[in-house]
Amino acid sequence: MTAQPICSLVLADRYAASGESLAAHVYARVARALAQAEPAGKRAEIARLFLRNMECGAIGAGRIMANAGTDARATMVNCFVQPVGGAHSALSFDEGLAQACATLAMGGGVGYDFSPLPPAAADAEAQRAAPPVCQAIDRYDQACTQLPWQGSRRGAQMAVLSCDHPDIVEFVRAKHGRKRWGTFNVSVAVTDAFLVAVERDAPWPLLHPAAPSPAAIAAGAARSEGGLWRYRVDSARAIWDEICRQALHSAEPGLLYLDTINRTNRLRALETIRATNPCGEQPLPEYGCCVLGPIDLGRLVKHPFGQAGAPEMDLTRLADLVRTQVRMLDNVIDLTRWPLPAQAKEARAKRRIGVGVTGLADMLAMMQLRYDSEAGRTAAQAAARCIRDNAYAASAALAAERGPFPLYRPDDYLAPSGACDSLPGEVRKAIAAHGLRNSHLVSYAPTGSVSLAFADNCSNGIEPAYGWTYRRRLRFRGEPPTEMTAENHAWRLWKRLHPGASALPGYFLEAAAIAPADHVAMLAALQPYVDASISKTVPVPTRWRVEDVQALFMQGWRTGLKGLTIFRPDPELDAVMSSAPELRPLDGPPAQDCRICG
Repeated sequence: MTAQPICSLVLADRYAASGESLAAHVYARVARALAQAEPAGKRAEIARLFLRNMECGAIGAGRIMANAGTDARATMVNCFVQPVGGAHSALSFDEGLAQACATLAMGGGVGYDFSPLPPAAADAEAQRAAPPVCQAIDRYDQACTQLPWQGSRRGAQMAVLSCDHPDIVEFVRAKHGRKRWGTFNVSVAVTDAFLVAVERDAPWPLLHPAAPSPAAIAAGAARSEGGLWRYRVDSARAIWDEICRQALHSAEPGLLYLDTINRTNRLRALETIRATNPCGEQPLPEYGCCVLGPIDLGRLVKHPFGQAGAPEMDLTRLADLVRTQVRMLDNVIDLTRWPLPAQAKEARAKRRIGVGVTGLADMLAMMQLRYDSEAGRTAAQAAARCIRDNAYAASAALAAERGPFPLYRPDDYLAPSGACDSLPGEVRKAIAAHGLRNSHLVSYAPTGSVSLAFADNCSNGIEPAYGWTYRRRLRFRGEPPTEMTAENHAWRLWKRLHPGASALPGYFLEAAAIAPADHVAMLAALQPYVDASISKTVPVPTRWRVEDVQALFMQGWRTGLKGLTIFRPDPELDAVMSSAPELRPLDGPPAQDCRICG
């Protein structure tokens, strides 16, 4: 098919280096650059392998495609989590802010747990060490907006706050109307205990180690309790109501199911996770990071739409792509520039990578399956299982060649009822013999811009298509926003195969036509095969009530998700994604087209 102008312009603006005009040029540069981690005698062969993989739809995430093999002072790593410093850290608040700016300036997206910072009612001594949470986020947001940027990609950040922090209600209200903290997505870290308290309508203590003001103590509004100060006790359900009300109104906060994240973490004996990267697909410890690379699943459907045979996924080809993808992403860790030495140390100790997907909804349409059907979820699971199994097999093979990641411990993966129980027997045997090169291997990130530039605007990540043909707003380097037509890849292919047809088959489903519970059901179907997490936004109807949001968030918790974000169009707000068919901006709901991960 003829290239869409919007795809060519995004490629040129965001990914093409000097002298490049085609995706093939970008692939060749990236392949050569990432083969440099290989022994000299193998580099040409491996570069050809990486090039073939990209030509078949297995690419790097945005920072890899833009920066590999260039002289830009930029990182190839999309995802970071960093500490904010303060009184209870070895890092001062100002040092934490300076480290954040260093990472953002090199193109990384950063998430932070702001829970260690004092509440607004803390005493003067606590606030001398660090500002209260919402003021601190103001400072991070301002610092990010003042950084110099190359090109059209600006910094993205994630602010996380624990559900037991005394400022939790102020935090969840801060983005009401989407006018504050423009560089941030925000999430509340909810625990199992909090959600049980919500179900029971129980009281919920708000705690922090920072001492409250003398006036608060004298008034009996706060007291010391088990090494923490209890600022007050609120109704868990009242806090929950406010979280869900703001999520419905402003698409934020999202939820992180913190106990699920840590309970399912392969390295839970070695690290505690309290935050994620800006789009939520990577729960990470402090200074943690992850190298990402999606595979276009739509490219792997044989006989799409039933042309010349029954449509089916080519899982053998997918397995081959995954195995090469693991090698390529592992090489990035040794080749990238690092904003901070602590990030390099953490990455090399654990070697986290994230093989991901794009075009899942296109794949299902080409297989004549509805996204919201059991058959559709089964087909998605088959692809996800293939990716997981082959990623672990490839990591074990790399461990045999290069050695396991330095903090590898067999019991973390091979103990009874452990992480690898559900893998095929031959993969478990390979891990037992060689270990693993990478602590984590699978992560489903948003892929908005790379899907435009390299995949003919296929459906983004695991999202259903937002529309089949529509207008999108883009901002190119130093230019005013431009509106352009974008067409979905699967729709374009179907129209080419069915010239003159007027009505689309019923398996073509736009995101808004799918019930919110079915969006969550797809997440729940895929999460068991993803050792990190999944970035996805659940669109909900304009008519939805707070009670509906509460039920959906509880569904996410009970089905084992690690995080969940919703989006409801609101004509009274400056919508991030317009419901008008003639204009749908490039930046969709927070997890659909992440400024960093796409």
